[in-house]
Amino acid sequence: MLRPLGMAGIPAIVASSEGAPAFASRYCSGRCILPPRNEPDALIEALLDTGDRLFRALGRRVPLMYGEDYFLELIYMHRARFEEKFLLLLNDPEVALDLLTKDRFEALARAKDLPAPRSLPWDLLSEIENPVLAKPRSKFSWYHSQLQVQLFSDHSKALIFENGRAAAADPRVGRFRDHLTFQEYVRGDDRQLWSFHGVGDEHGKVLASFVGRKLRTSPPLTGESSFIELIHDDALATFGRRMAEQVPLKGAFKMDFKTDVESGEHFLLEVNARFNLWHYLGAANGLNLMEVAYDYLVVGKRPPRLSYRTDTRWLCMPLDWRAYRQLAARRQLSLIGWLSSIVFTRTVYNIFAWSDPTPLAMDFIRKFRKLLGLMKVWSRRWLSMAC
Repeated sequence: MLRPLGMAGIPAIVASSEGAPAFASRYCSGRCILPPRNEPDALIEALLDTGDRLFRALGRRVPLMYGEDYFLELIYMHRARFEEKFLLLLNDPEVALDLLTKDRFEALARAKDLPAPRSLPWDLLSEIENPVLAKPRSKFSWYHSQLQVQLFSDHSKALIFENGRAAAADPRVGRFRDHLTFQEYVRGDDRQLWSFHGVGDEHGKVLASFVGRKLRTSPPLTGESSFIELIHDDALATFGRRMAEQVPLKGAFKMDFKTDVESGEHFLLEVNARFNLWHYLGAANGLNLMEVAYDYLVVGKRPPRLSYRTDTRWLCMPLDWRAYRQLAARRQLSLIGWLSSIVFTRTVYNIFAWSDPTPLAMDFIRKFRKLLGLMKVWSRRWLSMAC
């Protein structure tokens, strides 16, 4: 999130845990080192204290921009306190909670006539003959949770089963069934995945937007984005805007869709009401949604009709290498095909940038220190066993 702000000339203070690579960025104007996430009260106070100090120094509130569900949920839980210290454009409380939890999202979709895949209750799951998708109900405190480690440790966002009977018979699914939600699977591969990104005003009117497409995910079909691009498609843009204003969505949002490969029907998979990696890709292609949000929050500026290019793609090399190997094992992608897709294209990366290389160096140093720590533990264990 930092580079789009830097590209727009907007100074930014980074709030993160100690050693975060973003602290080393040329665009980092100041640091707020946050306490661990298992100390949420201290973390909240650290953020609010930063907002208070900025208010005293500048004489006004400044925007707070957030990129994870963890922080978004904290902000919603303490909404009034954060709105007192920062400029925020948040969804209405009911909609906000509906977007964070899959079960509530399905209820929202029904109420707003949004085309979400049909949800499947556990009691009827074994009777479903078609493919079924299992997803976590919530991703609050997601990373390193028992659910993530035991069912989704390969960076997948969902599990696909041949039918409901297979899902119900899986002992891991049975163990975590209260933490999962089940849906009908929308037919098609990663090429049927697309997303609509925008910023809505306080009435849910979309101020600016773009359409994106996932080229590869790791693992395929259910994984995290590894190679993505922006596209121009007037029909998809119109459909996405209509869905966003139908909710209505306020502030930054990303709507993930999948088009059924046989029927051509669009399905809304989820909505993330926060900033994310796509905003760097948008800024690199000439449409900086973080700048749009900043200008609207600070001075109420509505942008003119904005256009964007599609010649630059975003790549996460470690994830995409893994995606290639998974696709190659299925004989769906050759090494030459993978190399040509990433070499002969203009690309920005998740951490590295030629104009801002130090975050990658910081990331290497952090991983090297972690490896040294593990080696010390292993050597102590080996010595204790040898003695």
